[in-house]
Amino acid sequence: MLISMEERGKCPADAGFVAVNYITCLPHYAERFEMLFASRARMIETMQGFLGMQVLRAEAENEPYLVVSYWQNKQSFEAWVGSPEFLEGHKRGFEDLRRAKEAGEQPPMQSRFVTYSVIAR
Repeated sequence: MLISMEERGKCPADAGFVAVNYITCLPHYAERFEMLFASRARMIETMQGFLGMQVLRAEAENEPYLVVSYWQNKQSFEAWVGSPEFLEGHKRGFEDLRRAKEAGEQPPMQSRFVTYSVIAR
């Protein structure tokens, strides 16, 4: 099934697979993290099976950001994570992590993926 550009970015009811990335940022890094998403490369939008994405900021302090992506199936998501487009889309954040590690500093953000199969609508 092909998804038009107008439909991409919506949270489709027909998604069969959802990936949620829980991202915790150090306080000084939150503004940078939000800027990275605001100016993102949008490489995910070129991927077969991608249906939409949301980036959520918690209203309560000290809660993780959620990056929720919607996919036709698990295979499409796995193809994204293993793709050159994934590396290109994340290179600035990965560079921030590399610099912190080289400086012996705590990583400015941490990420934890949880994936879900849709079982009911």
